[in-house]
Amino acid sequence: MKKVITYGTFDLFHEGHYNLLMHAKELGDYLIVGVTTQHFDEGRGKVNIIDPIMTRIEHVKATGFADEIIVEDHEGQKIEDIQKYKADIFTVGSDWVGHFDYLNAFCKVIYLPRTPGISSSLKRAKSIVNLGVIGTGRPGPRFLEEAKYVSGIEIVAAFNPNKLDGTARKYQEVHNIPVEQEDFDAFLSVVDAVFIASPNETHYEYAKKALNAGKHVLSEKPLTFTRADAEELYKLAKSNGIVLMEGIRTAYCPGFQQLINIAKSGKIGEIVDVTAAFTRIANPTSREMTDEKYGGAFLENGSYPLLPIIKLMGKDFTDVEIDSIDGPNGIDYYTQVRLKYKNGFATAKSGVAVKSEGQLVVAGTEGYILAPSPWWLTKSFDIRYEDPNKVDHYEPVFRGDGFRYEIVEFIRKIKGIEGGGYMLTAGESIAMADVVEKFLRQRGRI
Repeated sequence: MKKVITYGTFDLFHEGHYNLLMHAKELGDYLIVGVTTQHFDEGRGKVNIIDPIMTRIEHVKATGFADEIIVEDHEGQKIEDIQKYKADIFTVGSDWVGHFDYLNAFCKVIYLPRTPGISSSLKRAKSIVNLGVIGTGRPGPRFLEEAKYVSGIEIVAAFNPNKLDGTARKYQEVHNIPVEQEDFDAFLSVVDAVFIASPNETHYEYAKKALNAGKHVLSEKPLTFTRADAEELYKLAKSNGIVLMEGIRTAYCPGFQQLINIAKSGKIGEIVDVTAAFTRIANPTSREMTDEKYGGAFLENGSYPLLPIIKLMGKDFTDVEIDSIDGPNGIDYYTQVRLKYKNGFATAKSGVAVKSEGQLVVAGTEGYILAPSPWWLTKSFDIRYEDPNKVDHYEPVFRGDGFRYEIVEFIRKIKGIEGGGYMLTAGESIAMADVVEKFLRQRGRI
């Protein structure tokens, strides 16, 4: 008897789960299915589990493919189970290719192809968001990787009109997700929502078309280049009763939320100064180093240091000063934005060819908060006081690269689950668009 073993969360059970179990059963004579506990999933970074484990087990049982169902609740159990049940084959979906190669030492590992373009029929129509990715460059694959850890979303399509861009073909081959390259309306017709990961100058137009088509929108930053465009998009989303969200990942990370809440609680007194930096040495051939009109430090990285400033000091700044150090091609290599407020000021530093200490400092009348690099992931931060011996240290939970928390918030908003709208409000996003517009007008780009 050839035994096959597979594992999964099987949350919000859908056709993709059904097909995976069916194909797993076809690999042998006896199929063992491990259903993971919510505690184990949360421990390995999977968030937003909706169905209780008994419901998920019942859904697996109802398919009739599983000869035996077990519960996975701890790290290392897969090896234990393979040996215990004398499994001949371990199998999971192709979105985990390479991840479980270490199990080849114990049995044969087979990655089953995912089900492309799953329809929105049956239970999925109510519980799963079919999402399409616009742009197949750098953010796209990272988004796919992180989306595996979020329940309630299925990535079913991608769009990239640039036929000279080899990333589209590679994206389709590696991820088994169809990429539309001609008809944007056809792409929109198979999705409920979109993630815009295309070049900066295309965000506004794609967002507007998707919103007019009644699709929820999550867009990479910057959402728009002008305040008026941002106001227009948020008004359009509201009038259509759909979700528009700007994807500044830091805003949705649990540690950053904790930092913001503590700062606003009065623990460090009145906040009078926020200084944040996000700099790196970019690849000389990258878009941000070669696009003379829409590349550069500020458009690429400036949203991150602006975020804590707007969150803590507010939207009503009284003045903005912007200075940049430019490269030979006119791209800003390093930009410093200084915002003035009635009772304080703030500085946002961004760079693509200048490296500085990437920290966040929030200065108050009774102490200050120091979040070391990479503060934008907020894996730790300190509260320090006049007494140098008094330090409050925090190490919040953080998994992945931050995308999963952003995706969870997007799904929660689509499903109408209240409680997270404060993470990045429309007003805050519009205020940041105001600064982006001032930067571009100062440089004569708009």
